[in-house]
Amino acid sequence: MKKILFDSHAHINYEGYTDSERTGLMDLIEGSEVGFVLDVGFDLASSRQAVADAASRDWCYAAVGIHPHDAGGVGAEDIDALRRLAREPKVLAIGEIGLDYYRDLSPRGEQRDAFKRQLALGLELGLPITIHDRDSGGDTIEILKTEGAFSDERKRRFAPNPETGILDARILLHCFSGSAEQAAEYIALGATISIAGPVTYKNNKKTVGVAAAAPLSHLLIETDAPYLTPEPKRGTKNDSTNVAYVARKIAEVRGLSYEEIAAATMANAKRFLNIQ
Repeated sequence: MKKILFDSHAHINYEGYTDSERTGLMDLIEGSEVGFVLDVGFDLASSRQAVADAASRDWCYAAVGIHPHDAGGVGAEDIDALRRLAREPKVLAIGEIGLDYYRDLSPRGEQRDAFKRQLALGLELGLPITIHDRDSGGDTIEILKTEGAFSDERKRRFAPNPETGILDARILLHCFSGSAEQAAEYIALGATISIAGPVTYKNNKKTVGVAAAAPLSHLLIETDAPYLTPEPKRGTKNDSTNVAYVARKIAEVRGLSYEEIAAATMANAKRFLNIQ
């Protein structure tokens, strides 16, 4: 089977899996069209698990970070722990980090503080950064701008996007839920947009608009598994093999083949994460 898909954001490290379930999930991925998965941390424990997962399979890579839901009380010792994890061989990004004002599981001030601390770590280490942004009222993009995520210094670390020539800041807006206009603003700043399962939902015209309008060279695909299962599998636990449905939907709205979308998003993800 050809390995043509890159799931740029999944949680093989999900704390609800038993060891045997996690092994079974990895075996399922190994037998599918998925060639690579970025296993993304959401707290210190899951970041450590992502590192372990990446060490166990050639196709698995890790991102380490603390999600805004877990941002309360993040201090210098937590940042030091992430710094140590980020030095592990297959850790390719900091994330997921950012703001979530929809569920507000951590105080907003503490979310912003944890976001800035981790953003500074990603900038210090020169790593790609995966962003969670939900209903932040513009605070996410403002912090990214003011803290230097789109600075010339940051962009000089990376080659420009080869197709658009836009200077690349290696900032990924994961599971993007904004408008096509907001996506265009981010892309002009040097960001990359990731599309997840909601693009397949019947009434989600906003994300379909993003998938249709954004430059293909600035798009990645993801599952956010075990969450956000795409149609036609909604109601079941998501897994990385379902990234194929995301690719097929983008192919449909752009008038391209599934194979073209798979190849483009694979190349984009490898470039974004510096996988040779």
